[in-house]
Amino acid sequence: MARGDSKILIADEDEQVCALLAEVLTQEGLVPLVTHNGPAALEKVRTEHPNALILALGLPGMDGMQTLKEVRALDENLPVIMITSYPEVRSAVTAIRNGAHDYLAKPLRRQEVLRVVFRALNERALKLRLRRLSAPVDDETSLCVSMGPSEGVRRLAAEVARVAKTNFSVLILGETGSGKEVVAHTIHQLSPRSKGPFLAVDCGAIPETLLESELFGHEKGAYTGADRQKLGKIELARGGTLFLDEISNMPLGSQSKLLRVLQEKAIHRVGGLLPVSADVRVLAASNQDLYRLGETEAFRRDLYFRLNEFSIRVPPLRERGEDILYLAKRFLDLTNIELEKRVSGFSQPAVDALLAYEWPGNVRQLRSMVRRAVLLADDVISERHIGLDCIVPKQPPQRPNTEPIDAEPAEEALPLKEIRHRKIIALEREILTHVLQETGGNKAKAARLLQIDYKTIHSKIRKYGIAINGRG
Repeated sequence: MARGDSKILIADEDEQVCALLAEVLTQEGLVPLVTHNGPAALEKVRTEHPNALILALGLPGMDGMQTLKEVRALDENLPVIMITSYPEVRSAVTAIRNGAHDYLAKPLRRQEVLRVVFRALNERALKLRLRRLSAPVDDETSLCVSMGPSEGVRRLAAEVARVAKTNFSVLILGETGSGKEVVAHTIHQLSPRSKGPFLAVDCGAIPETLLESELFGHEKGAYTGADRQKLGKIELARGGTLFLDEISNMPLGSQSKLLRVLQEKAIHRVGGLLPVSADVRVLAASNQDLYRLGETEAFRRDLYFRLNEFSIRVPPLRERGEDILYLAKRFLDLTNIELEKRVSGFSQPAVDALLAYEWPGNVRQLRSMVRRAVLLADDVISERHIGLDCIVPKQPPQRPNTEPIDAEPAEEALPLKEIRHRKIIALEREILTHVLQETGGNKAKAARLLQIDYKTIHSKIRKYGIAINGRG
């Protein structure tokens, strides 16, 4: 069981409950931290970095459910244990569905408290171990450990080390799945802000009507349904780093407000009158050319220049051949730990298939493939387990001899770049068609499986003329 100096934050309006829990935890060598309302609990999470949180449902200022949501935004790995009375057990179950780890029902019993707390601490320790294995960021060579030994990654690591120590805004460019968030995490961990929070916002996953509230927060009564004050991600990231992923999807109105925040270092919550300090470093990522988007007025040029104090390009996996086997072995080791298996490696035909493949989904696709292969394999991962043969584009049918010779240039007569382009298009179309068939034409589910955003899958369906359920 976890002991040592683990800090347990207790948030309950009832001082007697707090005193009882603090005594029980102290006797077991744990360090109790006590607060009596939601906003104070959030501040303790941000500054004290507790190892677990015991949270009452009924709290003044901000109730337990809202506090749980804000805590999950600050630290998704922090286990939260809800305190409830027996009539509120249904609410506790709802809290678990919203991310709570477990719950304690009153009257509190010493052995039950310790059982739940130590289980939460042990599970947190395992999650942190897995996270350290998947993205170690202890020094300037950490990016090479995370992404691979190729020359492209070494150049990338040097750029990250150079800019991390500054307070520059950084624009991270690269294809979907290439590792842009890994780069952003590394910049944060190597920066003077590393002890502050790192919060990520996917600008393509939040509806336009909710994005400003998510970023800037809102005051109680700011709009219909705003029954309490909400702190935005910019405010919650105070003293740390805010990562804006796929920023090209941000609406123009929100772009204008973000520009003002970056210039004035202050925000106005939706419905608020007074400015709030915004001491935060902004990193932004995009898989599109923001400068060219500015030419069509789809992205503000002034915001582009403000974000682009320094830019980093993350090379796609197909340009980093040395990294493919390195990453595949790394993902195999991680999945062995997760599944408690002992898959030893890859057969030579499987290695050949990994190296020959173009990886349109980049590192994210490689990770998913290896995880699935480890699940299927008992000892060694074979070509059958990785399944790349089932998504390699099929050979086009032979043309009848009556077809004119000059109907289309033979592949041998085309430049290598054009042949490669055609193969990639055929492959993407094959994958999209297969996944859409598997999901019954559900584009949102297909986008999640392929780990691309919803707008991208729509555009590719139109581009390739893919029929869904009999419709083009």
